Amino acid sequence: MTAVLPKVDRGREQEPRPRPPRRYRWTRLDTKVSPYLFVAPFFVLFGAIGLFPLLYTAYVSLFDWEVGADDPAFIGLDNYRTLFEDDQFWNALFNTFSIFLLSSAPQIVVAVLIAALLNENLRARTGWRMGVLLPYVASLVALTIIFGNLFGPQYGLVNDVLTALGFGPVDWQASTFGSHVAIASMVNWRWTGYNALIVLAAMQAIPREVHEAALVDGAGPLRRFFSITLPMLKPTLIFVIVTSTIGGLQIFTEPKLFEPSGGSGGGAEHQYQTVVLYLYQSAFQGLDLGYASSIAWVLFLIVIAVAGLNFWITRRAVK
Repeated sequence: MTAVLPKVDRGREQEPRPRPPRRYRWTRLDTKVSPYLFVAPFFVLFGAIGLFPLLYTAYVSLFDWEVGADDPAFIGLDNYRTLFEDDQFWNALFNTFSIFLLSSAPQIVVAVLIAALLNENLRARTGWRMGVLLPYVASLVALTIIFGNLFGPQYGLVNDVLTALGFGPVDWQASTFGSHVAIASMVNWRWTGYNALIVLAAMQAIPREVHEAALVDGAGPLRRFFSITLPMLKPTLIFVIVTSTIGGLQIFTEPKLFEPSGGSGGGAEHQYQTVVLYLYQSAFQGLDLGYASSIAWVLFLIVIAVAGLNFWITRRAVK
């Protein structure tokens, strides 16, 4: 039995598809291209004021480049070799990590606790939330002057309290550990409230139904905090920890202003000289731009490594 095929009218040509209207084509093009146009200004500005100076600093670090030199001499990696043999750089790196650990670790813990308290049903909640942001709004110079008086070696309030408690006074500017504690206190006072508001915003985004279900199951406040709140805060905590790492390893203003008037910054024996402060002194006091550029690039790599390590630890610690 043979199948009967339909007849095809070969004389009639297949009609071409109508072209979409021009407005529709422009709409499709706009949908595909416009997102790139919206984000392009950020990358253009980043390339102009961020990426280019970074690459140019790497170029300058390969030269014996002093301010006013007509023809800088190419020396390759000699600046880096000198840097790794420089005891002052290692001392500045130790000071930087010491102040960073004394400031960032307590700062994150206290910020989370403050955010948890502000998340409760308090009276005048807006006033309390604005209050924790006031240290961030205050002038950093005024803040340093106040803390310089608080940690004054002779008439400082902190030494008066220590004396009243039976401890001896501490020379906060001459002591290595004491100066690190004083500078870390300034950093904590300024940035804890700022980080607390970021964490608070993430806490308020947690659905209430999750807490209500845990409450029905008999979970107490501590159990709900450690089993629900902290795990759901992981992306925000990663952001806060990474930004605190970047800022903490680039600390400059507090140790610079903590120096008594007439000092170059960092203490008489460089007891609280940080890497960025050493970079500043090498570039604008020593006028050695090549050596300062090598310090900047080594610090950049250290910040990237420590921020990546903190990101990796936070992702696995908060589950």
